Amino acid sequence: MQNRLQVNSALERLGTETAFEVLARAEALAAEGKDVINLGIGQPDFKTPPHVVEAAMKALRDGAHGYTPAAGIPALRQSVSEDLFKRHNANVDPSQILITPGAKPIMYFAITIMGEPGTEIMYPNPGFPIYESMIEYTGAKAVPIELKEDAGFAFDADTVLAQVNENTRLIIINSPANPTGGVVPKATLDKLVEGLEKFPNLVILSDEIYSQMLYDGEIHVSLLDYESIRDRLIVIDGWSKTYAMTGWRLGYGVWPTTLFDYAERLAVNSYSCPNAASQHAGIAALTGPQDQVGEMLEAFDTRRKAVVEGLNQIPNITCVMPKGAFYAFPNISATRLNARELQQGLLEEAGVALVAGTSFGALGEGYLRVSYANSLENVEESIRRIAKYLS
Repeated sequence: MQNRLQVNSALERLGTETAFEVLARAEALAAEGKDVINLGIGQPDFKTPPHVVEAAMKALRDGAHGYTPAAGIPALRQSVSEDLFKRHNANVDPSQILITPGAKPIMYFAITIMGEPGTEIMYPNPGFPIYESMIEYTGAKAVPIELKEDAGFAFDADTVLAQVNENTRLIIINSPANPTGGVVPKATLDKLVEGLEKFPNLVILSDEIYSQMLYDGEIHVSLLDYESIRDRLIVIDGWSKTYAMTGWRLGYGVWPTTLFDYAERLAVNSYSCPNAASQHAGIAALTGPQDQVGEMLEAFDTRRKAVVEGLNQIPNITCVMPKGAFYAFPNISATRLNARELQQGLLEEAGVALVAGTSFGALGEGYLRVSYANSLENVEESIRRIAKYLS
């Protein structure tokens, strides 16, 4: 019998995150006995620091089994406030901090609050696919901010400002960036913020989830540094990448007071509150030893250099050196294969899982995303397999 169930038509505009599809296929191939190296998923291959795990276990033993406040437990919000002051010298009241199950709810809430038919939201392209997906879902017009390879995958502030109009509600910035590893220079952010003073009703969403993953002496510039936009700035950060806590589902957003109540209301209507034990783990991560954070970054840096050097030795592939996160974004246009074709071929025939650049927007054609959140041995073997496949 024909299915006649009627659903919200907006769901047809909702996209997905291809990295998880690639992961599922890679695992299916591995289950069949195929040797697959996964450089597709953006997940540290390290374990969560032991003292963080112990804090969660202690919380459970001590009876942290119930609901918490929707915005998160006060001690964690206070710890986040203190951490932001320590890292950015930014005074953020704990009442502006919303703890969430992972960082995605912050972008979901922000785009939902600001987006509706007749409005425009600007987002980086190539960029994290959920930005464009959620913008389309709300009915707003998704306006791409082009990230250029010759600029280290940063944007041009003048070009961005020229795209702003009376319908623009929200602009999304991501630095360091997924999928490119690009970092927006301070001079570019200075010019952008100065230009945005002409648009006082435009909200800025700054995704800073990779803020502690920078290389070559690069220093993170948080948009919290700019007082002129603090009353309309939303900042995303969390524990998943920095502390190898992807499965703990713990993130947070810094909200302007005028928008916080809307975000908290969405939290109550969707997930009630974050996981109790994870929140106690989050406190331990922020306030405890930071040694493993540095050790992970050193390992990522070694892999980063190996990935870029190896890719640049393969004919018809070039790769700029990423300055942050744990991704490289090689240009594969000279191979004369489109990104999806090469993604599929490398996975099915060479046993290397990567993600097509088009999974991160139309401007990602001609590129692949390489996650070097895997061992150096696997990274180097993947390079050999890619070179053999393309030969």
